[in-house]
Amino acid sequence: MGVTRRELLWAGAGIGAAGALAACGSGAGGSKDAASAGAVSSQPRAGGTLKVGALGKASAITRDPHGTQANESDYLIISLLYDTLAVPGSTANTVPRLASWKPSEDLKTWRFTIADGATFHDGTPVTAADVVWSLQRLRNTPAGKSRLPGIQPAGIRAEDAKTVVLVSDYPNADLPLLTRLTTFVLKKDTKDDAIAGAPGTGPFKLDWYRDGNARLVRNDNWYGGKVLLDAVEVRLFESPQAMANALLAGQIDLASNVGAVAARTAEARKDVQILRRPNDMAMPVVMRTADGPFADARVREALKLAVDRDAMVKQVLSGYGSVANDILGTGDPAFAKDIPQRGRDLAKAKQLLSDAGFDTSRTYDLITTEDVSGLAESATLFATQVREAGVKINVVKQDSKVFWDATWLKAPLYTTYWGTNDSVVFFASKTMLSDAGQNESAFKDPAFDEAYRTAMGTADAAARDKLLHRLQEIEFAESGYLLWGMADGIDLAGAAVRDLPRLPGYGRVQLDKTWLAR
Repeated sequence: MGVTRRELLWAGAGIGAAGALAACGSGAGGSKDAASAGAVSSQPRAGGTLKVGALGKASAITRDPHGTQANESDYLIISLLYDTLAVPGSTANTVPRLASWKPSEDLKTWRFTIADGATFHDGTPVTAADVVWSLQRLRNTPAGKSRLPGIQPAGIRAEDAKTVVLVSDYPNADLPLLTRLTTFVLKKDTKDDAIAGAPGTGPFKLDWYRDGNARLVRNDNWYGGKVLLDAVEVRLFESPQAMANALLAGQIDLASNVGAVAARTAEARKDVQILRRPNDMAMPVVMRTADGPFADARVREALKLAVDRDAMVKQVLSGYGSVANDILGTGDPAFAKDIPQRGRDLAKAKQLLSDAGFDTSRTYDLITTEDVSGLAESATLFATQVREAGVKINVVKQDSKVFWDATWLKAPLYTTYWGTNDSVVFFASKTMLSDAGQNESAFKDPAFDEAYRTAMGTADAAARDKLLHRLQEIEFAESGYLLWGMADGIDLAGAAVRDLPRLPGYGRVQLDKTWLAR
């Protein structure tokens, strides 16, 4: 998953602005709330260590905030140690975190002002020079073009000690959206070999780190407000089952993004809270549009018509999810709900394949991984379903590292996953524009590009939404994404855990307002 999905998990929606970071509920919510789980206190209080389990592979550990975080455990640790300029919000797609912003009239030049009181963990103030250096370092990574699309390194500069100027190549009404996922700020000129221990600006400071596991302690000087927990201990688990078992055994307090199977297992436990976050995870099938067997739009439509979406949600997600319509960004207020839901039509699928001259005598590889719960299962069920339309699919499970190095962005047919589903624009800019650095299906459509550019140059929100509707119509009809459903994000928590973030994606790694009622 390229950086964005991993950095990901992630970026769906998040906690609010500094000083107003309360996109959390009064309890963990979901199918069982704090009261039914045996809570003993309802008033937030300080103290305690929250033990969190998060998925990851020992072979894929990274500590670089600007690197590719394949592990959720790595991203959780990094997100608690370092702040991004912006985060997703509960009432808006993007709200301030380390900085606030103001655009120029032409929407090309944006001035970001660093939050008052923002300091690094060593006590030194965060300056515009630090932010500029960090953004330029991010922009110069292999995936930097897609992390900050439309912004060149030369377009990132300091205006004064607290103001950073970002200049876009084109008018971009949603430019702050680009700064909410991977714009972690480090001190200027931090050496690569010192990155692992570099001070951050986040609500927690590093106490110790061992083999992907870490203990983080409260940053009493955090500019974003009072942090309640004394510490957060992050433990890496290589499987959802192992993590769920640790939660049920009382070894951890929170099993993060543990999946539907674990939720079903925990439903009978009165001492366990289940938190569900709608629109948390997309696991689309990606069909290459530029060349190969799926380049014909009729073939892509046929496969989209061959899928039984209800069955996918029921079987792959155990019902913990919702049917999707081949358009990414399902949680966006501008999501086009009026586009008719695509259903299963095997007769039409077969006709489209025949019209396109698709070779049904061949067997086509669908490459997948077991990076997230349900992903490989979705590929297997997909293969079974499309066979009824005459398409033979061989599911190939690859090691995560091999997949992201050799398959992603290249193969004719593969699965991917995203935890950033509250923004149509996010996916347009990062995965579907003709020049997008992470164009997963090699999609090139001048009408799509034009609709995006025009929408981004439109300041009026209502007018921009109409243009985004056109963008989604093209995606629905032409893109290489077969998005059959959206998985709920599912956390399991012990009875004492309070005020877990309730929003999907990146929101769930923001634990600064979480507390323990014990």
